Amino acid sequence: MVVAWLPFVTTAQYTTYGKISYERKTNAHQLMDDMADDDDDNSWIASRKAQTPKFSTAYFDYFFTPQNSLYKPGKESDNKYKGWGAPPAADNIVFTDFLQTQVTATKQVYEESFLVKDSIRKLEWKIGDEIRTIANFKCRKAITKMYDSVVVVAFYTDDIPVSGGPEMFGGLPGAILQLVIPRLHTTWIATQVEGTLPNTSDIKEPNKGKQVTQEALYNSLNKTVSKWGKWGQRSIWWSML
Repeated sequence: MVVAWLPFVTTAQYTTYGKISYERKTNAHQLMDDMADDDDDNSWIASRKAQTPKFSTAYFDYFFTPQNSLYKPGKESDNKYKGWGAPPAADNIVFTDFLQTQVTATKQVYEESFLVKDSIRKLEWKIGDEIRTIANFKCRKAITKMYDSVVVVAFYTDDIPVSGGPEMFGGLPGAILQLVIPRLHTTWIATQVEGTLPNTSDIKEPNKGKQVTQEALYNSLNKTVSKWGKWGQRSIWWSML
């Protein structure tokens, strides 16, 4: 009897390859409040809020295999905030090579395009006891911080043993199905998981933009947008996702 070797395993609640669809929801009104200067007349913010829906929605797709993954914009949203103060991370594409522990990401930061090529980011996660079900997968809570002060809350599942998720976040024992960054007033949540092997065309490494490392991008932004006050600091956080 000849037994065929299967490189992947997929069951009803366990998959090592597939596609995760995420909905990203941002409180646009709170983003505008973050732009307020305590010493200035901020009446224009109230005017903008009156013309803008409170929540902005965007969609992203995450294709993954044990070897690599790709996070990119998904279907168009009818409620995507594009006005002044909108978050910079609207069109990020993140390719991760798990075997080489390398990441390549295109990031449009206002008027400039960057191509981040670097090793996979290492974060110190604290895994907790809270459990919740997301997209029919049992997920466990984990918490980390960006730049010592920006708290990041994730819910990951062991049933998708791929160390990745939205943007450049990973480093957990499974895929992140929900991500919350309170200081950016934003939540990513998986709405669907499909256990279908992605096509080669679904996972392509991006190659456009000014090539930088994560550290070089951070230093560059610190010299420019950090001068914009409170909103400048938040722009850096958005750009470094």
